[in-house]
Amino acid sequence: MPAKPPAQDPVQDSPEVGEPRHSAAGLPAVGHAMRAAQRQMGVRRTALTLLRVNQQDGFDCPGCAWPEPGKPHAAEFCENGAKAVAEEATLRRVTPAFFAEHTVGDLAGRSGYWLGQQGRLTTPMYLPEGADRYEPVGWDEAFGLIAEELRVLGSPDEAVFYTSGRTSNEAAFLYQLFAREYGTNNLPDCSNMCHESSGSALVETLGVGKGSVHLEDLHQADLIIVAGQNPGTNHPRMLSALEKAKENGARVISVNPLPEAGLERFRNPQTPRGLTGRGTALTDLFLQIRIGGDQALFRLLNRLLLEREGAVDTEFVAGHCHGFEEFAAAARAAGWDETLAATGLSRAEIERALEMVLASRSVVVCWAMGLTQHKHSVPTIKEVVNFLLLRGNIGRPGAGVCPVRGHSNVQGDRTMGIYEKPAGAFLDALEREFRFSPPREHGLDVVDSIRAMRDGRVKVFFAMGGNFVAASPDTEVTEDAMRRARLTVHVSTKLNRSHCVTGTRALILPTLGRTERDTQASGDQFVTVEDSMGKVHASRGRLRPASAELLSEPAIVSRLARRVLGAGSATPWEEFETDYRRVRERIARVVPGFEDFEERVAAPGGFTLPHGPRDSRTFPTATGKAHFTASPVEYPRVPEGRLLLQTLRSHDQYNTTVYGLDDRYRGITGGRRVVMVHPRDAAERGLADGDYADLTSEWTDGSERTARGFRVVHYPTTRGCAAAYYPETNVLVPLDSTADVSNTPASKSVVVRLTRAAER
Repeated sequence: MPAKPPAQDPVQDSPEVGEPRHSAAGLPAVGHAMRAAQRQMGVRRTALTLLRVNQQDGFDCPGCAWPEPGKPHAAEFCENGAKAVAEEATLRRVTPAFFAEHTVGDLAGRSGYWLGQQGRLTTPMYLPEGADRYEPVGWDEAFGLIAEELRVLGSPDEAVFYTSGRTSNEAAFLYQLFAREYGTNNLPDCSNMCHESSGSALVETLGVGKGSVHLEDLHQADLIIVAGQNPGTNHPRMLSALEKAKENGARVISVNPLPEAGLERFRNPQTPRGLTGRGTALTDLFLQIRIGGDQALFRLLNRLLLEREGAVDTEFVAGHCHGFEEFAAAARAAGWDETLAATGLSRAEIERALEMVLASRSVVVCWAMGLTQHKHSVPTIKEVVNFLLLRGNIGRPGAGVCPVRGHSNVQGDRTMGIYEKPAGAFLDALEREFRFSPPREHGLDVVDSIRAMRDGRVKVFFAMGGNFVAASPDTEVTEDAMRRARLTVHVSTKLNRSHCVTGTRALILPTLGRTERDTQASGDQFVTVEDSMGKVHASRGRLRPASAELLSEPAIVSRLARRVLGAGSATPWEEFETDYRRVRERIARVVPGFEDFEERVAAPGGFTLPHGPRDSRTFPTATGKAHFTASPVEYPRVPEGRLLLQTLRSHDQYNTTVYGLDDRYRGITGGRRVVMVHPRDAAERGLADGDYADLTSEWTDGSERTARGFRVVHYPTTRGCAAAYYPETNVLVPLDSTADVSNTPASKSVVVRLTRAAER
């Protein structure tokens, strides 16, 4: 039998610290995964469910967006994937009786971990104005409440429709269609908070805001550079791809302020050597860079390539690129002294990296939020593109850009039109297909949505999945903004922090999970998702729904649209709810690359979307060529006595979902309020390992924010740099501290001072 959820939160966050690990996965990972799954699902349900994860006749893991290989392993999931599945397929339930026992104030005082451990939501719940508890509500009444609020708004732009990356292609397409037929482009999504900088940079330079590689390209690469990414925790199945690349002769450079166990050595639990042996050493060169120094590193590498005879692919540059001379002039001005100061690296380390690049014909650069969440993130990623263009590493096997997206189908949501700045061609296609005039003015992204709620310009907040309050920056400002709304609505599978920070009225609408059977009037349905490399495939849940009262996301959107838009809408919403094939027919006519959608997705493994730079070295930019760029080099300047903090995940965590209180690869167990600091940096501040400190962020406008009571952990970080988990440290990041161009919160470069905490 599965274990019951914790009755109480831990009295105190009191982490214990041991030595960091130097390898990831192996038999311990299998054990942790199975124990976590069995606590939630029981033994039989664990076996039946996990064997369907990422299988061609099964369901897509609700965790990360890493692609499946052509022939999936029978156990095609990682430890954190197993935890994600277990949390969704749990036998624990949150019923109306639970809400009757707990006031909203009580729930707001609980940790996100405790809230998530209570189990699956079963019933639509409503918080009336002035009430202190949620109460059950019928679906018709719930849709009526939302319609009532939306109809009395002064403008459709007074509503915001947020989306999490877990939403299927079908649900996302219907959701954006409803929002635009209602009259707004206020469609912020979780991409705004993580990979928006990637999309901004790639659209400008290559014309396509997605990665340009297949999984097979990693297997064929001569060199893979992994920058600002921790696949051992965030995308563990990527380690299998790196292992295969190593077996094929590739070398790996890791660029990171912290050593990461998964990039040191991988013990593949799908192989005997991984289970019982030492596994595979992955990293050939570890560049322990200062936080935010990546642009300076790639700029100097580009200068050195320009200076080396024969290093530049002149034929590719001349035939396929624009802006080379301006870029080259800027790159040649890169200096060693500034680069060493920005990166914290030695000249010998950079020269070693250069020799590895020169020895490699085909290079892939992978990155994640370690590159995307700085003020200068967009210029940094554009410099990565410059680096690849110089040697023709776009549009050939084993080479390209590889932004590793986090949440499953976050990329598919954007493809389906979840974007506050839609392209005119997409809106034209919607107008032709559905016979209405979509709004043309750009809408609000995440940060601007929070500003608008704070200022009273947005009165209704509707979230399709996710945990908006915990995921967003400037926690106090975000929470105050949410409380200013007249109505907040969350479509969710489980309880989270956002349900406790409400508008004047609030609704929780429970929905089906990926693991569950979705049966509509026309029969059992499947949905589709797009992985991090542009491949679209089907996902079919098999479990009995957690409650008879759950609706699917497409059904929720369709019923809401009918209630809000009424007879004035010519869109066949009821037809879309009863048969998702009808939705895919419309997607095929609106979204390029989805022609013959139904037939192609029926093929084993699905199909890959077209990508001009990758497929034919054609670039849909204004010039028809790839663009070299010449941005000024930027990196964080840190005042004397301060540290540069990055926020990150623990190993027992996926985005804002906390599975447990351990981060065993980093040697931390039993708590989350820790700050990892180099021993010498801690000593200079009079802080011993085990002391407690308050973290205060400092900003150029003179403002400060403080997060209190973090255990100091002596850790082998880059000197002058520190790290701590989010969402606990989101409070330190002001709403206005964002990346230029992309407006992504700059959570990876926070200037902080550490002061000894008062007695605990």
